[in-house]
Amino acid sequence: MNREELIREVLKDGLVLAVLSGRRDPGPEKIRIRPVIISGEVCYQAEYVEENKAYHKNLKEEELLSYLDDDLLRRYRQLQIKGNCLDGTVLISKKGKLTVKTKRHEQTKPPKIAPHNRVRNYILKEGAPVPFLIDLGVMTAEGKVVAAKYDKFRQINRFLEYIRDILPYLPEGRTIRVLDFGCGKSYLTFAVYYYLHELLGRDISVTGLDLKADVIKKCSDLAGKYGYSELHFRVGDVADFDTENTVDLMVTLHACDTATDYALYKAALWKAGVILSVPCCQHELNRQIKGELLEPVLGYGILKERISALLTDGIRAELLKACGYNVQLLEFIDMEHTPKNILIRAVKDTAAAGKDIDSLQKMMQSLHLDPTLYRLLAADNLITGEQNEEDTSQTAHIEPGLCDRDHRDSSAFE
Repeated sequence: MNREELIREVLKDGLVLAVLSGRRDPGPEKIRIRPVIISGEVCYQAEYVEENKAYHKNLKEEELLSYLDDDLLRRYRQLQIKGNCLDGTVLISKKGKLTVKTKRHEQTKPPKIAPHNRVRNYILKEGAPVPFLIDLGVMTAEGKVVAAKYDKFRQINRFLEYIRDILPYLPEGRTIRVLDFGCGKSYLTFAVYYYLHELLGRDISVTGLDLKADVIKKCSDLAGKYGYSELHFRVGDVADFDTENTVDLMVTLHACDTATDYALYKAALWKAGVILSVPCCQHELNRQIKGELLEPVLGYGILKERISALLTDGIRAELLKACGYNVQLLEFIDMEHTPKNILIRAVKDTAAAGKDIDSLQKMMQSLHLDPTLYRLLAADNLITGEQNEEDTSQTAHIEPGLCDRDHRDSSAFE
């Protein structure tokens, strides 16, 4: 099968996605092509990014064949094309030798073809300027989302959807008190305040806490600039923070390692109404885990790390249930953006007596696990049961809020 036959057969089969890459002349690094519907007709949209701006070109089938052929030969070395039953790769060597590889597979469920220029039903609308998003570089002054920040814009809206879901559990008729531990640059802190106070008109008081004094000063200055009188930022460590006020919503996003445990412990101690937590790196159990049944696979570092991370969040969820919370573990954002994509959503159930943790304790003991959250809750009698007798005196201690590498990159929240 030659290049043109491959492209035609995939188009006949039903194109899912085509990607041109391996640029050899100045221009976009990649061009992505997907089917769209324009005026009821299937067309193909080529999308590429240059200087942080996204560009689109809509093509009919014959135009696409010419476009792929010309661009592949002149500007790129590789075409990857995926169809409903047929996938293919076209490679061009430096000497111009062309290689075509194909792979057939079982028919999958045909993808839904998106209408062209469809408007996503975001809470924060594209085209509607939001002051804090402009100052944080996510939007232009005209309300256009900056292409390089679109993932962050989508993530912010995704988080606000979770806030919308828990609105029935927030109090009415009084001030809603929100704490954000490890707020960083506070994209979400500002978003929560803007959504609840500016858009919904709720009476709200928000406090953001972080270790970095320069970041806290900048956030405080922005809050003052917008006139957000009930949005406060403080320098501090979650382990040392205390409050006498009722906590209605506790947020912690990408707090490193045991900092998440201290935040969840404080939320349980204060009987916070709702907890939304996206954990970050999870080293503690990775250092502790041992077990005869798992020994054959724990020798693989990447598997040990992932098993430990999943166990960490599973144990956290079970411990919160033991404190009288209804708990869900949800996918926060797509895995392609960040592997730290599990959101712990816990809602206080005042009628719940708390889940028995006998089976959880047996599991932890069998794997020699002694998590920080378990010790903190047990020490304050927030859960019942004997602490793990395993000697963890040699376990390295990581201070809350510190991490050996910073996960808060461009694809994660700060």
